[in-house]
Amino acid sequence: MLIPSELRYSSDHEWAKASADVIRVGITDYAQDALGDVVFVDLPKVGTEIEAHGAIGEVESTKSVSEIYAPVGGTVTAVNDALTSAPESVNADPYGDGWICEITTTSSADFNALLDAAGYQALTNN
Repeated sequence: MLIPSELRYSSDHEWAKASADVIRVGITDYAQDALGDVVFVDLPKVGTEIEAHGAIGEVESTKSVSEIYAPVGGTVTAVNDALTSAPESVNADPYGDGWICEITTTSSADFNALLDAAGYQALTNN
């Protein structure tokens, strides 16, 4: 299982990558593996104000439907529209082409509170 060291992680199995005040969000390799083959991603709408840990969408797989939670609060400023026609990108490249959305945050506190790679690895016992 991949756990890139440059990312931060939520206990709900989302990853976050900061670039100034923009946080790119996706689900982890662990989460996509547990879900199985992803067949649909319900993306948040650009402009939506969200709170940290609030639901922002869903990932539907051949096994189940799971909520996607925001690891940080802020405003959704971009979504990965490519997932509409290629939801399997979440399985093939969860930390690259399979990203879900970008959130512009006004505070770094939420991001700083996320787990680092070692903390996430301990959480998943890998």
